[in-house]
Amino acid sequence: MSEERQALENLLEENRVFEPSADFTAAANAGPDIYAEAEEDWLGFWRNQALNRVSWFREPTEVLDDSNPPFYKWFSDGELNLAYNCLDRHLETQGEKVAYHWVGEPGDTRTITYRQLYEDVCRFANALSGLGVERGDRVAIYLGMIPELPVAMLACARIGAVHSVVFAGFSADALADRIDDAEAKVIITSDGGWRRGSVVPLKAAADVAASRCPTIEHIVTVKRTDSEVVMAEGRDVWYHDIVADQPASSDPAVLGAEDLLYILYTSGTTGKPKGIVHTQGGYLTGATTTHHYVFDLKPDDIYWCAADIGWVTGHSYIVYGPLANGATGVMYEGAPNYPDFDRLWQIIDEYNVTIFYTAPTAIRAFMKWGDQYPAGHDLSSLRLLGTVGEPINPEAWMWYHQHIGGERCPIVDTWWQTETGGIMITPLPGAVATKPGSATHPFPGLKANVVDEDGKEVPLGGGGYLVLERPWPAMLRTIYGDDQRYIDTYWSRFPGSYFPGDGCKRDDDGYYWLLGRVDDIMLVSGHNISTTEVESALVSHLSVAEAAVVGRTDAVTGQAIAAFVTLRSGIDGNEDLIAELRNTVAEKIGPIAKPASIVFTDDLPKTRSGKIMRRLLRDISEQRNLGDVTTLANADVVQEIAAQAGGE
Repeated sequence: MSEERQALENLLEENRVFEPSADFTAAANAGPDIYAEAEEDWLGFWRNQALNRVSWFREPTEVLDDSNPPFYKWFSDGELNLAYNCLDRHLETQGEKVAYHWVGEPGDTRTITYRQLYEDVCRFANALSGLGVERGDRVAIYLGMIPELPVAMLACARIGAVHSVVFAGFSADALADRIDDAEAKVIITSDGGWRRGSVVPLKAAADVAASRCPTIEHIVTVKRTDSEVVMAEGRDVWYHDIVADQPASSDPAVLGAEDLLYILYTSGTTGKPKGIVHTQGGYLTGATTTHHYVFDLKPDDIYWCAADIGWVTGHSYIVYGPLANGATGVMYEGAPNYPDFDRLWQIIDEYNVTIFYTAPTAIRAFMKWGDQYPAGHDLSSLRLLGTVGEPINPEAWMWYHQHIGGERCPIVDTWWQTETGGIMITPLPGAVATKPGSATHPFPGLKANVVDEDGKEVPLGGGGYLVLERPWPAMLRTIYGDDQRYIDTYWSRFPGSYFPGDGCKRDDDGYYWLLGRVDDIMLVSGHNISTTEVESALVSHLSVAEAAVVGRTDAVTGQAIAAFVTLRSGIDGNEDLIAELRNTVAEKIGPIAKPASIVFTDDLPKTRSGKIMRRLLRDISEQRNLGDVTTLANADVVQEIAAQAGGE
């Protein structure tokens, strides 16, 4: 294969393998035979999951309707309600079981049982109906991580309204764009939200957004921070007022499996955000099935997905999957380093958390802050760890394994997207040996592949483009209001296959290694090099907590590699360390991947979901105008990096 045709080169080798313990395997939800059984009859596998994990008002007789690809339909003649599945069906057997242990950033706590959650959802569902919200109406939810957020989602699901959750860190403009696209009728927000000891003025932002959106009829405001807010007469109502006299029960709407459940917006490479559409029956089947097997869920687990519900991870693995499976979850409102760097470990210790699911970005931050913080707490209750959001560097995986998991907890490194609805590539704990940095294999019943630019399968040991070659129940159905964009974005690059936009390699054992967005691939002297592999080589150095690399224009090599490195606490950057890091990359990957420049920085520009904004780093390296940085979580760091890079 020519250099031009090979999408990605397999440069970084990782040979460490971790077998599951015999005890874990013996009790695991998934046995090794699950893969062969699912592949033998993949539609039968999903039929069984749908019928055994979901309570239907009318059981489906058809599994997959593939008559109009890529507009696939799953269980389309079935009828159900997701709020019923998450709440009502548990009341008789576990109504007093804890659904959520909630921890507020200032230190206030709430323990909410399934019965209490059911009653709260019913009251708010009745209140929304009283405001004129009907089946099919869109409702924007702009809340921090407080219990009223899952209550609002489930109340919408109960009456058949479509929710669109907007991350509470987004600006008024971003909120307005999403409201306008969805033509939402109601905004649910709070007076403010706590973040690192300060109040984020959510109601004020919602007011600005509503002034631009003529479809908004009401703003429902939760009192959280006792901040002064403007309440427009006839439009604005307090949450506590409208639920106060509502009945604590309500009949769930009977919905079709292909009725809309929610729209969740994700940024497009150009133009307006994409409204990802998820429907009812297939989504719930995917969320419950993956949650059960990937996290090896047991009845007595205390499960904590430390994401924000504003992202799809929170939709699938804080709300719908765990509640439908009857799990006890933990929710935390605030920042992981407030009031101190040990906040998460303190919560795990206090609530005896058994399953912990977080992002590689967070893990690298924990590494930077220091080993002493987790070491100061008893983490022995943990039995399973997970990662989500982006590929994890092998050394970050090892730190997680050693310092959080005590070298005893399996780690499930999960790959998926807003669009996929649920986990797609992951180890099944107890059934699969893990390799640091590899998401291992597709979930049972799924079919993935790695192909070259012509769509031909790349042999094991090579790199290319990740594709999904068959539909799956939790998949997006379209982009809201734009079917053609759906086709063009996901189905046109490799006809007949879904292309998520990610690069991937498979090793000689068939393990999948995600390499990040293909937009971030660097072409150096004719070699296609993944940013993920170079970053992993840098993070393997004991002084490094986090790294980001980009390709910048070079007259000789086409592109040169520019690296931005965050060091661990107490380490100072100097010319000797730069030389060490360049040599480390050469040893791990090869001289071709040596960074041409290395800039030390206290932080990296990241989105509100924690993903590194390599586009901005490319702009810094190319000395281009940086444009709008207001959607970053840490906008100030961009100018600081630019100033340092300018002096290299």
